[in-house]
Amino acid sequence: MSWSRRSGKAPPARVAADALDSLRVGVLVLDATDQPVLVNPAAVDLGLVRREPTAAVVHPVIRTLAGQVRRSGVRREVELDLPRGLGRRRLAVEPLGVRVRVSPLSDPDYPPGHVAIEASDVTEAHRVARVRRDFVANVSHELKTPVGALALLAETLLEAADDPEASRRFAERIHHESQRLARLVKELLELSRLQGADPLPAPMPVSVDRIINEVVDRTRTGAAAKSIDVGFTGSRGLTVYGNEGQLVTAVANLVENAVAYSAEDTKVSIEASVAGDMVDLAVVDQGIGIAPKDLDRIFERFYRADQARSRDTGGTGLGLAIVKHIAVNHGGRVDVESTVGVGSTFILRLPARPPDAALPLPPGVEIDAEGSDVL
Repeated sequence: MSWSRRSGKAPPARVAADALDSLRVGVLVLDATDQPVLVNPAAVDLGLVRREPTAAVVHPVIRTLAGQVRRSGVRREVELDLPRGLGRRRLAVEPLGVRVRVSPLSDPDYPPGHVAIEASDVTEAHRVARVRRDFVANVSHELKTPVGALALLAETLLEAADDPEASRRFAERIHHESQRLARLVKELLELSRLQGADPLPAPMPVSVDRIINEVVDRTRTGAAAKSIDVGFTGSRGLTVYGNEGQLVTAVANLVENAVAYSAEDTKVSIEASVAGDMVDLAVVDQGIGIAPKDLDRIFERFYRADQARSRDTGGTGLGLAIVKHIAVNHGGRVDVESTVGVGSTFILRLPARPPDAALPLPPGVEIDAEGSDVL
């Protein structure tokens, strides 16, 4: 079938151009001097080309790949993390992950030296890969410390077998390190389960008073050791929806964190209140506080604002990450406000009604028996 304007159909060149522009894959053709002769919008969006008032500038990494293909005559396919921006205009943000295929053009319509570049965005895949690598490295590091300590302490204990006092001291340290190792393994399993594909159990109504009573009981020993008073204030008789065990874990992690980073003879309070369709559970401490630069990162796995202090408290660096995932899995969120030297407030916001509950009707609107609106 021939294409013509008289038939009302677009000519082949126009169809090809529209198809090229609609692709999410970047397509770029460079001549022998690295000047673009064909560019689709996706190539610009991916940062392969920057439009200037007088010319188009190709990313230097792309120019390098094009030169290698011209010299070898062999197609290349690579995955790269490209810095954002060109030349000196590098942006301090996550690099752009792209899968690039560069091929020499043998079409007689193109002079020698022309190459075609196809690029797709794999930034998210690269980010996930980096997170996994960091996670494995962090887990290895965290496990290495207590395991190494246990081996050293056991060896020392054998050498001090004739000294009952030293033997007892080393046995206590072994017990402490083994508890730390067990806690780390437990929290790793908990975090893995929360991030997995297993669906959350059907949300059930959970008494906030029951959650708080369980948390206070669970954290009483650690708080008493530092003469810290853990109290409950605010509204009573509230209900949230979710899994009671996970919600207790989330609030307990916040309280344990508050106790760990608070001085002796201070207070930690758990405050309950209603905010629209949500119930806010705020854990307020009088601890060391968190610097503004760390506030956006404290919910990352293994992130510690104060490495030395975290070692002293025996923390695993997973508690707040677990809180975040429990909150998100329950349709809520966790926020933090903090002032260095004054204290921190962590607010766990949870749904106050079932996720499938009907929304209230606007004032003055009723539904009749047939389902139509009656004003």
